[in-house]
Amino acid sequence: MQGDPLSSAGGEQVSVRVVISQSMYFPWVGLLEQRCLADIFVHYDDVQFSKGSFSNRVQIKTAKGLVWMTIPLRELHLGQRINEVQINDSRDWRSQHQELLANAYQDAPYVNDMLALVREVHSSPAQNLVEMARASMLALWKYFDLNPACRLIDVEELAIPGSSSQRVHDVVRALSGDVYITGHGAKNYLEHELFENSNIAVEYMDYQCAAYSQLHGEFTPYLSALDLVANCGKEGREKIRSGSINWKKFIGGSV
Repeated sequence: MQGDPLSSAGGEQVSVRVVISQSMYFPWVGLLEQRCLADIFVHYDDVQFSKGSFSNRVQIKTAKGLVWMTIPLRELHLGQRINEVQINDSRDWRSQHQELLANAYQDAPYVNDMLALVREVHSSPAQNLVEMARASMLALWKYFDLNPACRLIDVEELAIPGSSSQRVHDVVRALSGDVYITGHGAKNYLEHELFENSNIAVEYMDYQCAAYSQLHGEFTPYLSALDLVANCGKEGREKIRSGSINWKKFIGGSV
């Protein structure tokens, strides 16, 4: 599949910014910021599931401190791909998550907005972890009206083989991308020169972690974006505002 370059109103070619990410359950604000910067957002879920990842868990701030809100999994085995992982519905984890959130945010001004969003996601007919995680991401993007023009693509639609930096590079190139925007974790493995040789600029997220009024003590930035919904409502959109910086500046430690 070959994407068409984006064009300006005058017909001039403009940059095509590509973000590639694994799906995450009610992710932190930083992933929403990536969506804001992307012309194309690629769901990258045909890779190996890693225990401790954020595909099925996220942190919530409570009066007693930080708590992990985790989707239970079943029949998990070594080497299993994220999009093969099944949810364990032997217990009512959805109600447990809703109760946790209701208790943690009972004094938040927009708690009803947040709980309505969660109930909508939990009522979706998700058959596996990826479907549930993507439903949660889409719900947050819709709530804050984030970059509706962004194209969403499942990496499997592209039928691109390989792994690691080479495959990511090939995905960006197949989509006619000339800017690849990534999170900080890629610093440890990404082959930046590979992209430069194809005239693809690599940029890292410049997270601002903008503070907002938050329950339960000092501001904590790495929580589920549900925290932003509960505390700020739709006005929380103003806090989703990070940019990106060239990889050389990022690697050089200037941020």
